Amino acid sequence: MDETTPVTIAFASPPLLLAAALVAGGLLGCLHFASLGVVTRDYAQGRAGRAVLLQAARMAVMVGGLFALARLGAGPLLAAALGLLAARTLVLHMAEGAR
Repeated sequence: MDETTPVTIAFASPPLLLAAALVAGGLLGCLHFASLGVVTRDYAQGRAGRAVLLQAARMAVMVGGLFALARLGAGPLLAAALGLLAARTLVLHMAEGAR
């Protein structure tokens, strides 16, 4: 198997795989966008070192998660992207309500 061949999961039906990818994207998105507030507060309070480390961790988790989903194929990656966008909307809505 070369690096461009998608990984197949024999025990998962395609709809189940897409649903799992949607949930995984939503969880990744919630973690990613919710932690953005912590990074922003750290920068505002002069804790730039901690903010940079957290930002790097946020990016590493997102890249790793999306890479793993991309290895499953285009369908799961697109489902995860939809979950990510839904999570972004949810986190922004919650942040606006907190003001």
